[in-house]
Amino acid sequence: MARVTRPRAAGTRWWRLRRNPLRPRSYLVEGWLLIATWILALLVAVASGVATAGAVERSIGRLRADRHAVTAVLLEDAARGTSSVDGGGSSRAWATVRWTLTHGTTRQGITVVEPGSQAGGTTRIWLDREGNLVSAPATADGARAQGAALGAGAAVIGGSLVLLAGWGVCARIDRRRLNRWDAEWAVVSPQWRGRTG
Repeated sequence: MARVTRPRAAGTRWWRLRRNPLRPRSYLVEGWLLIATWILALLVAVASGVATAGAVERSIGRLRADRHAVTAVLLEDAARGTSSVDGGGSSRAWATVRWTLTHGTTRQGITVVEPGSQAGGTTRIWLDREGNLVSAPATADGARAQGAALGAGAAVIGGSLVLLAGWGVCARIDRRRLNRWDAEWAVVSPQWRGRTG
């Protein structure tokens, strides 16, 4: 069976903005409000996305500048049974390590190492400015990826909030218009009651 489609009337998309002596002014206001809402949502989405991505990349860059890598000595064999698979698909294990700070003080702590690492071997660890053991900072590519992901999320949220606010204002305009029509019908309705059938 062939599907019948009705042709769309020309110009129905912008009907709120076309000249019509019967069109209430609220439809014109609503039409321009919808256009302004979409434009503002697009601008807010782009601005919030770019700002968030830049802030994340700068923050990770500062974090990367505050951390430095040193070589540490394993004090014990890598713990068996505690290895797990991280997001990259490589297994890791925990071990106690010792490292020496630039002024000669030695410290020790527990960190993630390659499985099967033996006591006395070396591993690369990351320290902050105070010499505390920290996780490895994100690479430049990782910082860009995180910035892009968080920027995209901020863009979606920012644009959605503007669209939601615009929808709320349009709903309020529509509600006021319906209330006016109800009030006008309450005046006209008694005149029509006696004229049926």
